[in-house]
Formats: sequence, structure tokens, C-alpha cells
Amino acid sequence: YIAPPSSSVDYPDRVKKSKATMSGQVPPTRMNQQVFKLKKKAAEGGHKLLKKKADALKVKFNDYAKNIAETKQHMSTDSSNAFFSMTQAEYAAGEFKQKVAEGSMTARVRVGAGVDNVAGVKLPVFTKYETGAQASNQSLGLVGGGKKIQQVREKFTILLEMLIKLASLQTSFVTLDEALKVTNRRVNALENVTIPRIQYTLDYIARELDELEREDFTRLKLVKKLNEAMEKEQKKAKALENEATLKMQKLNLKDKDITAEFDANDDEDVVF
Repeated sequence: YIAPPSSSVDYPDRVKKSKATMSGQVPPTRMNQQVFKLKKKAAEGGHKLLKKKADALKVKFNDYAKNIAETKQHMSTDSSNAFFSMTQAEYAAGEFKQKVAEGSMTARVRVGAGVDNVAGVKLPVFTKYETGAQASNQSLGLVGGGKKIQQVREKFTILLEMLIKLASLQTSFVTLDEALKVTNRRVNALENVTIPRIQYTLDYIARELDELEREDFTRLKLVKKLNEAMEKEQKKAKALENEATLKMQKLNLKDKDITAEFDANDDEDVVF
């Protein structure tokens, strides 16, 4: 393995620590280059979707925080009114807590749990519903203070609704906070680690492929030069061979007896 040349791109420290290992494990081929291009495209698409999800969760998170603050502020007033009405009822009707405790404890109000889906995150939602049971202490306040006791029922019913609403908001707020942290960690991991690491690998493969192309080009130039030199040598040798052949033919013509080529018997007789 040959270490790649230094690049002008400034990668994060965690990418620099693992770049040598990753580059050593990835052979610089066209196929791997295509594979990592697809990985980078998928990582960028996932980063974009997670970024949108994080933005949606952040907006919902801020809405929940605002609703919790408003609910707590209203709950403070409702709680004060409810307990002040309890004091007024005790003053008007006397001590009636013991009578309430001795009566039937069947619940007239129950809490139901539901689920709200926000950008793929399931948030618990609590709702109040009536069971239909009749109160066994309807006779309270017949002697006196019945109107005040009825006001206590109404005030504490309002306070109970605010408590259920606050519990739902607070639970959803905590769940949303955890989901937002996880999504932000994934976004940061893709943005600062995964995508830069893939980009570094692509840069490494591109540099190695360019180097291989330059080496092939240089090799082809050398082979071409050698072939041209061999062709020149062959042409030169052939020219010398042809020249030597011509010289030999000329020398043979000079040394040859011309009269030996003719036969006297071949000529016809000439009559004078």
C-alpha cells in the first residue's frame, strides 16, 4: 500500500485518523469508485431527510415548551382557586372530608392513553373520559354550604383536566427531547464523519486512478518510441542490404564475359 498524496481538503480529525485504514482496505478501481459514489449519494439523501426531520421535531419541541409554560401558568391560578373554594366550602358546610372518605370510592373520571405521530416519533397523549359512575356524596351540603361544595367539585374538575393536559405535554416533551437528540446525533455523524470519509475515499481512488493513467500513458509513449526505433533500424538495415545487393550486381556485370552469352550456331548464314 502506497500512502496517497496530501490533499488540500481539510477533513475532520476523526476522518484523518481512519483515512489510512479505509484507503488501505479499498482497492482503487473504477468499480469501487462507482460503489462509493452511490454510497455518497445515499448518505447525502439520508442526511437531507434527517435534517428535515430534525427541523420538524425542533418546531414541535418549541411548541410543546410554549404550551407547557402556558399550562403551568394557568394551572397555578386554577390550583389557587380550587383550594380557596375548598376553604370557603369548609367554612360554609363545616368539615366534610371525613364524609367524603367514608363514601364510595368508585372513580367517575379515568385517564386514557393514546399515541400522536410527529415525523415518525410516537408521542404519548393522555385524555380524560367519564366512566358514568354516580357520586355517592350528593347529599353533602343539604344542611348548609351545598353551593360552595358544588363549586369545589367544578374547580377541582378543571384542575384535574389541567393536570392531565400537563402530564401529557410533559411526557411528550421528554420523549420528543430524546428523539431530537438522537436525530441530531445522526445528522452530525453523517455530516462530519460518514460523508467526509466517503469523500476522502473517492478523492483517494481518483488520485490513484489518475496516477495509473499517467503511468500507462508514459509506458505507452516508451513502447511507441521503442517500436519507432526498431522500425527505423529495420528500414536502415533493409536499405543497407539493398545497397549491398546493388553493388554486388554491378561488380558481377563488370567481371562477366559478354561474348560467352552468344552462340555462333544461333545466327543464320548470310549470303553475299
